[in-house]
Amino acid sequence: MNLQTTEFCRVRAITAFTTLQADHNTWEATLSEAKQQCDNLAAAFQQTGYRVQSIRIVTNPFGEYLNTDTLAAAKQGLSHIQEILTRINQNGLRIRFAVGEARSAEEIALLPELIKDYGDLCNACVNIETDNNGFLNDALIHQCTAAIQQIGRITPRGEGNFNFTVNFNCAPLIPYFPASYHRSQAGNVLVVGLETPDLLAAALRNLNNLPAERPAYYHTAFQAMSAALQYHVDQINASIANTPLAAGWQYAGMDTSAAPSKNCTSMVEIYRLLRVPYFGAAGTVEVSALLTRVFKSLQRVNAVGFSGLMLAVTEDEGLAEATRLQQFDIRALLTYSSVCGIGLDTVPIEGDTPAEKIADIMRDTGTMAFRLNKPLTVRLFPVPGLQAGDLTCFESDDLCNCAVLAIP
Repeated sequence: MNLQTTEFCRVRAITAFTTLQADHNTWEATLSEAKQQCDNLAAAFQQTGYRVQSIRIVTNPFGEYLNTDTLAAAKQGLSHIQEILTRINQNGLRIRFAVGEARSAEEIALLPELIKDYGDLCNACVNIETDNNGFLNDALIHQCTAAIQQIGRITPRGEGNFNFTVNFNCAPLIPYFPASYHRSQAGNVLVVGLETPDLLAAALRNLNNLPAERPAYYHTAFQAMSAALQYHVDQINASIANTPLAAGWQYAGMDTSAAPSKNCTSMVEIYRLLRVPYFGAAGTVEVSALLTRVFKSLQRVNAVGFSGLMLAVTEDEGLAEATRLQQFDIRALLTYSSVCGIGLDTVPIEGDTPAEKIADIMRDTGTMAFRLNKPLTVRLFPVPGLQAGDLTCFESDDLCNCAVLAIP
């Protein structure tokens, strides 16, 4: 099969990072300009055959431009942004919006209600730092835990936690939500993220006369996946280079992660093609490391964001099925995070999980992130009324239903 066809590679996100001021009268001009830059790139990509799935806009921390004195005032600000985004979306591409990071207990406390009312226009994160002795900010972790639990209680089926994540050792300019955040000193920038599991699977299926020995096979598979990705990265970068941006805007780079979804080849199939019997079997760590090396091997690209292996449990039908078959647990996911990219992402947990257990698993993830100097996140879904092994009944188009996991 022809690996150079664009059907195997999609542009998951064109993400604009910009700054909103406290004066709401300036918001429409700022958001319109950001949307226009995304539209320009989208048109260039589509002209060369690449499908664009979404336009995303990320702002500076929302406490810098929303009135956070009261919940009602903050909601009013988001309502105004919602009206603007609806008005400026002329080409019909899905717009997702991130309000930036929450930086204080007061801001974190606002998030459950804001997410309940505004969902995909209120993607938000909290960045957890360490002190001079390397200890994580425990107070922030507990505040985030309380937010996760409250979102689980007040949003249908606990799905609101799709829009909230806790970041550890994550730099700005991640194009994927809700880990995205922006610092104004970076200026106005664009970042691109791809969806490439279909391409990886096709590259592996294209191989013939494969060596039986594992190291030789892995070398062959690595070269095939890397070459296939490199071709499309080069084509997309060429389109970017030929697309003029407005004054004050620049292209910052690409997140080279595969970014799987429920609508493409599951990463579980990639593991099977790489001779792991099932995701979670012995060999899963080795293949996770191999795939991460593929994403980091690309040339002529400024890699930003995660640029590694993503294992998003409820966004990948194969991973969701593996939970139903009890083929891995949270401890296994944390182990795989030591050699891949994202952490504990979209993991459904028991609705009555004690706060201390949630905080503990965050601390484990954060400790790994800083100890190994890698970006990791925690996005947990406490599902009301469900226990370990029960099946979720999510209704979001973005989510797959899977078995609830327990935090040990």
